[in-house]
Parts: sequence; structure tokens; C-alpha cells
Amino acid sequence: MKHRRCFSLIVCAVWGAIAAISLSFGSLASEAIASDAASLPAMPLATRGAQIVDARGEPVLLRGVNWFGIETETHAPHGLWARDYKEMLAQIKDLGYNFIRLPFSLESLDSREVSGIDFTIGDNADFEGKTPLEVMDIVIEEAEQQGLLIMLDCHQLNDEFIPELWYDEDYSEADWINTWKWLAWHYQNQPNIFSADLKNEPHGAASWGTNDLATDWRLAAERAGNAVLSINPQWLMVVQGVENNVPDQQLDIHWQGGNLEGAGRYPVRLLRPDKLVYSPHEYGTGVFEQPWFSEPNFPANLRDRWQIGFQYLADENIAPILIGEFGGRQVDADSTEGLWQRSLVEFIQEKSLGYAYWSWNPNSADTGGILLDDWQQIDAEKQALLDQTLPARTR
Repeated sequence: MKHRRCFSLIVCAVWGAIAAISLSFGSLASEAIASDAASLPAMPLATRGAQIVDARGEPVLLRGVNWFGIETETHAPHGLWARDYKEMLAQIKDLGYNFIRLPFSLESLDSREVSGIDFTIGDNADFEGKTPLEVMDIVIEEAEQQGLLIMLDCHQLNDEFIPELWYDEDYSEADWINTWKWLAWHYQNQPNIFSADLKNEPHGAASWGTNDLATDWRLAAERAGNAVLSINPQWLMVVQGVENNVPDQQLDIHWQGGNLEGAGRYPVRLLRPDKLVYSPHEYGTGVFEQPWFSEPNFPANLRDRWQIGFQYLADENIAPILIGEFGGRQVDADSTEGLWQRSLVEFIQEKSLGYAYWSWNPNSADTGGILLDDWQQIDAEKQALLDQTLPARTR
């Protein structure tokens, strides 16, 4: 198995050493920025049964967006070729979202170069001459100033595709875990980072509850989660499901990362049990024409699928559920995808679930985004649907 160098060697060295609605928001006044930063919940977050709670024990309902790009060949959040990053963060907050799921790849953190940024737009000059990690630092720090939480998401190993497992021929399990350990150390004093989504969408050979060290994602999540918590006990550990390969699973087919049927019988065992959050992904026909969309009792059949696949974990007070990705282009009451998306939003509201919508970006080919293709205006119908889950706007 080959091992990448650059960031991976830096990681090893460190461990050796330490053992819109509006088209333009403009600049926020300093008083408003201070007020937004103060709007963060009392940190750190923890879990209590099916709830995520703040340091005072008050429930925190997390409703966010995925802003992707660092994990791609640009090594920077997308859309910076069109807009000032501070404006986009302000727009996310203004719409009522309280966190961003920020994907990265191990390859992006290996790299020294970024692209896809117009440094002449607004405050984007902040990124000039910066590495991908430094770009991520700047975005996260500004998100804190604007009162937005951050979930770090190890979305990919390379910049091209999502691997089945948490390792491949280029990156070992040690590379993956050491990167997470280094990030836990690097960001230990960054108060708005609340969680680590350990691996995006395990699928294919990935299993759960099989005790096969090469494929059992549940065991790998324990190894990585406990390694992170040993350095930074503040973060929540976000664990997705698998696709199939769960002993005695009831449903024949699941989305990648969506199968948490085994988590009740084979739970993830963390050093800090109050730091575990389970996170399925859920999509409609715009991503793939799954067979359940053609069943005669659609969309009524969806609730049983969600109950079996993940919701039982919350109903039985085992752990909170935060849907790490869902999204689609259609939100109408006639199309299959629209009916699916409306049903899921209703379910999210009824069950008080957290989520990160896929995506903020308009350039997600199969789902589109909250933003339209100009990276300025929002998809009004999509946002109107999501508004049902969000607090009233105050700006």
C-alpha cells in the first residue's frame, strides 16, 4: 500500500513531537459581528439520549448546509470565483442555518495549491498565497465571527471520488486516523468546530457488526473516534451508516452511508458515550431511481424505511440522529422527488432531527443547491420548503 507524503509526513512529525435573498450583504458592522459570534451555543456540545445539548444542558437543534469544494481539485470552497466568502457566510446565517458541514479530502490537505478563487472580489484577497489548510482556517474563523458552527467532514481520500472504505491503495488507515488526530490538535482552540464526520458514505464492501477488521466500519469508527477524543474530548463524533453487509438487516437496499440498522445491536463504543451522533444520508430519484420509489404505497412507505434504517436509534434514546446529507432539485407536490423531499422535511420536523442540506452549492449535478447558478440568488421554492425547519429570520 502506497502512502501519501506532504501533509501525511507533517502529521507524523507533529505526533512525534507532541507524542440570499439579498444579492449583496456588504460588510457587517463590528457590533453585529460580535453579536453573531456571541450567538453560538454554550460549547462544547454533548448528547443526552436522542438530543444534542449545549454546555448548560439546553437542547441544540442543528440545521445546516453542505458547502463543498475543498475536497475537489480546487482545494477551496466552490463559488469563490463569483462571490466574497464573507458574503456567502452571512447569507447562510441570514437564511436561518446555524452550521456548515465542510468537506475535505486527505489529498487536499496534502496539497500546497488552491484554485477557483477570484482574489479581486471583496475579502477574497485573504486567500491569496494560502494553502488549502489555511483557506479552511480562514473560512472557519470567519464562520465563528458570524455565529456559525462547523462540522468537519472527511469526504474523500483523494480529490476524485468517494472510496468504499476509510483506506485505499494510496492512503492507509493510519493516514486517515493521523489526519483526524492532527486536525483535533490543530483546531482544539477553535470554539465553533463542534464535530468530526469521520468518513463519508461507507459503501460497497463496508460492513457493520461483522467483526472483520478490514471492512467493519463500526470498528474503524471506534478506533478513529477514540483517537480523536483522546486529544480533543470536546467534539462530537459523527458516524454514518454503511450501504449493506449488516447481519440480519431487514431492508434489502440502502443508500450509501444510510444503513444504520446494525447500530442498535452493534453500537459504536466511544471513550465518551455522550459524544456519539449517528448520521444517515438520504436522497431521492434525482440521485438514483431506487425501487422503493416505484412501490404502490409510495410515499407512505418512506416512513417505515426511515424508522428501520435509522430513526429507531433516536426513538429508543440510544443516540441523536443528524441527517448529514439530503437534497434534490424537485420540491413540488407532484413529482416523485418532490414528494420524497416534502415527506422527509415533514419527518425531520416531526422528529426534531438535525440535518445538513446538500447543498449550498448550485453545481451539484444531481441535486442542485440552495443557491442558483449565479451563486447569488436562492432557489425560492427550495428555501421555502426548508424554511419550515428554520427559525424566523431576524435581519
